[in-house]
Amino acid sequence: MEIEFDFKKEESKIFGSILRPVARVFLIHEDKEVAEHLYVDSGADVSLIPKSVGDWFGFKVGDEEEITEIKGVGERGVPIIIKKIKMRIGEKELETRIAWALVEEVPLLLGRADVFNLFDVCFKKNKKTVFAD
Repeated sequence: MEIEFDFKKEESKIFGSILRPVARVFLIHEDKEVAEHLYVDSGADVSLIPKSVGDWFGFKVGDEEEITEIKGVGERGVPIIIKKIKMRIGEKELETRIAWALVEEVPLLLGRADVFNLFDVCFKKNKKTVFAD
């Protein structure tokens, strides 16, 4: 099975118009489901959602959960809690860990953990992202 997603055209402050790899992913937790376009980020260890998406799912900061910090480019860390949710990419549904950012200023990212091990992910010449299992 192959699933293809067209790159998304966006504006960059530095480069002007640019194409970025995205995938339409259904995020599922308990009785709630939402379709989002996540940036496909082969450099991200884990998928990431901003605070508002986790709030919508009803996520809470609990005593048993560890708040940790992740970093991307630069020195500023982002506080996160690792949660478990289901994702659906095409027809394939999977259980996955996701980093719930405790701040809003983060993009929706589709990272490697629990996802890239199930698919061959191919970026095709700034046109398509292909997931094949």
